Parts: sequence; C-alpha cells; structure tokens
Amino acid sequence: MTTAHQPPLIPSTDDPERQALLDALRQNLRVLGELAIRYEVETRPERPLDMPIIYRPESVVDLLSDEMSGLAQEQVRVLLLDRKNRVVGQRTIYQGNAYAALVRPAEVFRPAVIEAVPHIVVVHCHPSGDPEPSRDDIKLTKDLAEVGNLLGIELLDHVVIGADGWVSIKQQGLA
Repeated sequence: MTTAHQPPLIPSTDDPERQALLDALRQNLRVLGELAIRYEVETRPERPLDMPIIYRPESVVDLLSDEMSGLAQEQVRVLLLDRKNRVVGQRTIYQGNAYAALVRPAEVFRPAVIEAVPHIVVVHCHPSGDPEPSRDDIKLTKDLAEVGNLLGIELLDHVVIGADGWVSIKQQGLA
C-alpha cells in the first residue's frame, strides 16, 4: 500500500515562512500568557487593608461577641486567617438548636482549603449564656487540631462565647 506524500505542517527550517509562523506563534503565546495572568489577578477578590488581626482570644471576642452572645441557637463560625493572622473571611458553618450543633471537621476546613489560608479560629456560642466548654466541645477541638495538622492548616483557637462571658479552649489548656 502506498501513501500519499503530505507536506509538513511547518515548512523546513530554512524557509522564511516557517520563521514567520514560529514568530507569530511565540507572540500569540506571550499575549495569551499575559491575558491569563491579568485574568487570574483581576478575578481574585480584593481584600481590604484594614482587616482585623487576631492577636489573642480577646481579639476574637471583640470581633464577634456582640453578634453571637445573644443568639437563641448554637452557632459555629470559622474565621479564616492569612499568614499574618488577618481575618480574610468568616463563615457560619452550623446553625444548631438551643442545645447543640453537629459539626463535621470537613465542613469546618472546607472554606479554609478553598481560600488557601494557613490558620483558622473556630468560634461558637452557648445560648444558655454559660461559656464553659462541654466535653464535646473539647473533643471537637482536639479532632479539629488533628485534621488541621494533616491539612497544613493551623487551628489557632476555639473560642466559646456566651452571654455570661467567653472561654478560649486553647488558653485554658483543654485541647
């Protein structure tokens, strides 16, 4: 069986047409690269420069206590922090009932993975007003710290807020 001879897609090396085609391809790739970089940068949300910084548990309480201390249902939030502990996001993970909120570590870390942040702080409220962490709160904190270690996302603290005050589980040495 004989095959028909097909001309090469790109003419030979000493052909001026080949050189012109290669130059045009290089220029197009350069332009496409610049557009891709510009598009990626422009589609990222701008982060304000005056983002709160979490230095200690009191910073968390100052940020969220007014909102969370009077809630009628238990609520779990995660603060997303950049490498300088600036708050770059806040997500409500669970809205429970008057007694509990069921929390899966995957749901807590999902926003941190999506936003590619290195640190988080978990905050939840006790509608009873008593901020004393339960055994389940302490166990959850230990579980979250383990999961965070696996993911490379540090759980800086778990703060419990109630109408009667607040407790930092880390500061209490409970987890």
